[in-house]
Amino acid sequence: MTSEARADLSRFALLSLAASLVVITLKVIAWQVSGSVGLLSDAAESLVNVVAAIAAFVALKVAVKPADDDHNFGHTKAEYFSAVFEGVMIVVAAGIIIVAAVDRLLSPAELDSVGLGLVISVVATVINGVVGLYLIRIGRRHRSLSLEADGKHLLTDVWTTAGVVIGVLLVALTGWLPLDPLIAIAVAVNILVVGGRLVWQSGLGLMDTALPDDERAKLDAVLDGHRSDEIDFHDVRTREAGHERFLQLHMLVPGEWSVQRGHDLVERVENDLVDALEHLHVAIHLEPIGDPRAYEPWRLD
Repeated sequence: MTSEARADLSRFALLSLAASLVVITLKVIAWQVSGSVGLLSDAAESLVNVVAAIAAFVALKVAVKPADDDHNFGHTKAEYFSAVFEGVMIVVAAGIIIVAAVDRLLSPAELDSVGLGLVISVVATVINGVVGLYLIRIGRRHRSLSLEADGKHLLTDVWTTAGVVIGVLLVALTGWLPLDPLIAIAVAVNILVVGGRLVWQSGLGLMDTALPDDERAKLDAVLDGHRSDEIDFHDVRTREAGHERFLQLHMLVPGEWSVQRGHDLVERVENDLVDALEHLHVAIHLEPIGDPRAYEPWRLD
């Protein structure tokens, strides 16, 4: 038994793409007018945002497709591939930033039109912040890893830009040119951490990680409500794939019950479980409580 179908969330990825295109245009202008490698590093990360938004759009379009003959459990894991791809792109961007920063560190250069470049960067940061917070809220509401990852990346971009702006401003005030590439390297390290976290989180989903403790507790509470001298449950297993949750378990009832009576109980338990957690798929194996074989776990080999 399953909960209601997933809505198509790809339109939110288009919002991210539109915002990223505006932001990267502004940041490239800021870099061109100032010559700051710090602002260049900021623009490079925004290029990743554009690519990531495109990947998220494609993944969300695939994830919403219903189950078919080749994908019996649906396509929801497509979102994990999008997040992994974004993580890899972040790492690539960090490498580009470090190369450019080291080159500037070895060959320092004066900065031009710093004030204008910083103003343009601040405008881009405001756009990123508003869209990032919105995507995170939508992603959490719909359990979309792609949208939540995209939103978090945009917010990371906000903090990155804030660090770059402060650094470039200090360069202008102090005249110490090495500060600009050093800040760019610090930005790259931060980007590497974000990319690594995204890849790790996505990998957990691809490995069929069990549901979080708070969600498992809700399911256990439902099962405890149905337990009695005649009814018991064991070998309860969970996993998640994108926004979908999966639960399988053994339900033990008296062997003399009719098939109809056992089936009616299964229906009630499934309905209560689905009411407890959205997007839950339940598989219950009915067994006689007096048969020792009923207590054997699911075979994984």
